Amino acid sequence: MTLLEEEQIHGEKEIKRKGGIIREYVPILLIAVILSLFCSKVLIVNARIPSGSMEDTIHPGDRIIGFRLAYLCEKPERQDIVLFRYPDDESQIFIKRIIGLPGDTVRIEDGEVYINDSEKPLKETYLKETMEGSFGPYEIPEDNYFVMGDNRNNSLDSRYWENQYVEKKAILAKAVFQYFPRISKVE
Repeated sequence: MTLLEEEQIHGEKEIKRKGGIIREYVPILLIAVILSLFCSKVLIVNARIPSGSMEDTIHPGDRIIGFRLAYLCEKPERQDIVLFRYPDDESQIFIKRIIGLPGDTVRIEDGEVYINDSEKPLKETYLKETMEGSFGPYEIPEDNYFVMGDNRNNSLDSRYWENQYVEKKAILAKAVFQYFPRISKVE
């Protein structure tokens, strides 16, 4: 066997080996892509926080995960943090805290939130600072929610929107987990 024949045989073996490697890894990569798409479209919302409206709970630049199936068997609850389609421009996704539930009347007097006919304000330990002003009352329709940011004095929320309430079908996910710049549960 000549040197040229040996190099040709070696080259053919090398091509077969590379082809085997490609055939081995393509299905793995394909499965990974399909799983990634499934998770992002069905299970989770991966979001970067663009503004300070939820400070001190969540800060600009934070990365969070929202669970899309959170409300499959349960209803959203007061003080849940949710990702939803902004009622005045559904191409935008907002994140806020649920304050008013369907059927509630929400009123804000001197920066304190009152639900229905309660004489005691809603306990809100997560607020960045005392809210200024009085708003409402707001009567929340069925299948709708009244939402506000935790940084109340710097939050574009239900108090200021043309369409003041978030429909249940517009809620994409419940915020559950922050993974950047720190790892923590979102509460």
